[in-house]
Amino acid sequence: MSDLNKLGLAEARDALRKGETTSVELTEACLKAIDAADALNAFVHKTPEIAMERAKAADERIKAGGAPSMCGLPVGIKDLFCTKGVPSQAASKILEGFKPEYESTVSQKLADAGSVMLGKLNMDEFAMGSSNETSVYGNAVSPWRRGNDDAQLTPGGSSGGSASAVAADLCLAATGTDTGGSIRQPAAFTGTVGIKPTYGRCSRWGIVAFASSLDQAGPMTKSVRDAAIMLEAMCGHDPKDSTSAELAVPDFEAMLTGDIRGKKIGIPKEYRMDGMPGEIGKLWADGAEMLKAAGAEIVDISLPHTKYALPAYYVIAPAEASSNLARYDGVRYGRRATLEAGDGITEMYEKTRAEGFGHEVQRRVMVGTYVLSAGFYDAYYNRARRVRTLIKKDFEDAFAAGVDAILTPATPSAAFGLGEMTEADPVQMYLNDVFTVTVNLAGLPGVAVPAGLDSQGLPLGLQLIGKPWEEGDLLNTAYALENAAGFVAKPQQWW
Repeated sequence: MSDLNKLGLAEARDALRKGETTSVELTEACLKAIDAADALNAFVHKTPEIAMERAKAADERIKAGGAPSMCGLPVGIKDLFCTKGVPSQAASKILEGFKPEYESTVSQKLADAGSVMLGKLNMDEFAMGSSNETSVYGNAVSPWRRGNDDAQLTPGGSSGGSASAVAADLCLAATGTDTGGSIRQPAAFTGTVGIKPTYGRCSRWGIVAFASSLDQAGPMTKSVRDAAIMLEAMCGHDPKDSTSAELAVPDFEAMLTGDIRGKKIGIPKEYRMDGMPGEIGKLWADGAEMLKAAGAEIVDISLPHTKYALPAYYVIAPAEASSNLARYDGVRYGRRATLEAGDGITEMYEKTRAEGFGHEVQRRVMVGTYVLSAGFYDAYYNRARRVRTLIKKDFEDAFAAGVDAILTPATPSAAFGLGEMTEADPVQMYLNDVFTVTVNLAGLPGVAVPAGLDSQGLPLGLQLIGKPWEEGDLLNTAYALENAAGFVAKPQQWW
């Protein structure tokens, strides 16, 4: 078989079981593709020795019979996941040289299932960003281009390296994390599939924390079937994470029938934003028609507190970040600034953080510290928490009224050029999360599915939002949408 790195998880798994290829051959094909794609800056810590060792072990396991679905499949791991003995920097200078002595639960589950780790993937620093431009490793670059334009485009953020690597066939799939859209927005920008599961479905243990009540890990893959296969391997109760749900993990792949007859799909009127590009509006309407043609009933719904979601998110997330990032002080691990004679512990903290944190992280930590301060706690943080409760109730009311899933755009535009959104106006960048943050605030599962191309030939995605813990049902609706949309476009290789 040629072009093994271009296979999806399901195709590669089936080929391995039939003896048409081996994990070693799959892994070698991916490693070769990674080495030829440095221009994308997707892989930032390559681990070929670990990959080959795991591939050989996987081949033995497959030969013995009864190996799990993920066995032998090469994947990339976002740099936010701690991986034993491998640099795990969260794309930050402050964690320079940090090699954990332990493995995150999610990456351990994937390893236990026999998957092959190819290396660590680029991301926005501490997962704070929507364009992968805040990384200490430099920008991750999308494999997509606008028409005949050579301008480099963002793969989205914060899981930009994961999205770029999957879209460019450097790996068969990758892990991502999603705090306000960091799996779904990059997936939509790169023509890939990304699912953020229900909060508590995947363990957060060993994943560098950004905002603990919002963060959730999930897979980024080439198809909905692949997302179902990988998600099952990543999920499960973990006693090391107090927010991890003690629920059985269903066979998500077995639930992909494509039959959505009688399902009610809600279209929220509040997501029709002023200034939304016509192409996004048309894609959304087309998506609703596709689901209707597949037998679903399309109903208009209201999620009245949507307009408060973005401001509430940008109070809650920085507040939690301010608490979580206080542990980076130059004392126990990571970078420590060079001190001058007479400097005390306060100067060490200040200099280490000034050197170690990038501008966006500093901005969010300052915002978070401000909203948590004595005079402003009630005015900002507590008010944002109350708004969050109202947003959650909006969704609960919609589901209680019989809606099975909600269809929305995934992003307000196609991918933009690197450097096009300047640091001078961070709010413009924050508006990228307008369709995705509500899902994190309510703790719901959401999936981005590629559904078309814009006039410049760039991918556009639609988002489906599901009921808590019903990822299987949500993935089945996404599967029906994927089949109807028939998205097969791939970026032309320029790198």
